Amino acid sequence: MDFLKKSWHRYHYKNLTYLLISIIISFILFKIPAFQEFLYHLGNFGYIGAFISGMLFVSTFTISIATVILIFLSQVLDPIEIGVVAGLGAVLSDLTIFHFIRNKGLIQEIDNFFKFFGSDHIKHLLHTKYFSWTLPVIGAIIVASPLPDEIGIGLLGITKLKTNQFIYLSFILNSIGIALVVWTGQMINNGF
Repeated sequence: MDFLKKSWHRYHYKNLTYLLISIIISFILFKIPAFQEFLYHLGNFGYIGAFISGMLFVSTFTISIATVILIFLSQVLDPIEIGVVAGLGAVLSDLTIFHFIRNKGLIQEIDNFFKFFGSDHIKHLLHTKYFSWTLPVIGAIIVASPLPDEIGIGLLGITKLKTNQFIYLSFILNSIGIALVVWTGQMINNGF
């Protein structure tokens, strides 16, 4: 047992391993019908369902379910209100991912990964003057879009963006993006 603890302590890719494990667990959970049914019933909880759906809206594995719940909620709630409440939930999830990227050493692990495979070209490219302003812009566009936020947050996480700036940016972008998705869903349901 001590050997495993020592090996794990020296292992350089802990966060990437946790990420892989969470992906596997997500796939397993979404294959369970009872779990899927629970997620679909979140729409019956009004603003609480919108908040939880906002939390789910930022992930690759839960965005489709969150979108269905949010569109269902749009039949009884205003899209702007849904955008604000779900935007708050999205900020909570985004902040967790941002903290994981920024403070838990994921950037260092990725840097070690590139060094291991001998690719300093990518690291050099990321530190050029062109990428210093385009990374936050691309990250913000991804966060605002219906695309999952992980890549956008990763791009914002490797910049010098402060946590409070990230919170405001995430709230505004997610609220607008969610409100647009809900509004579009309403238009499609109502036949334009």
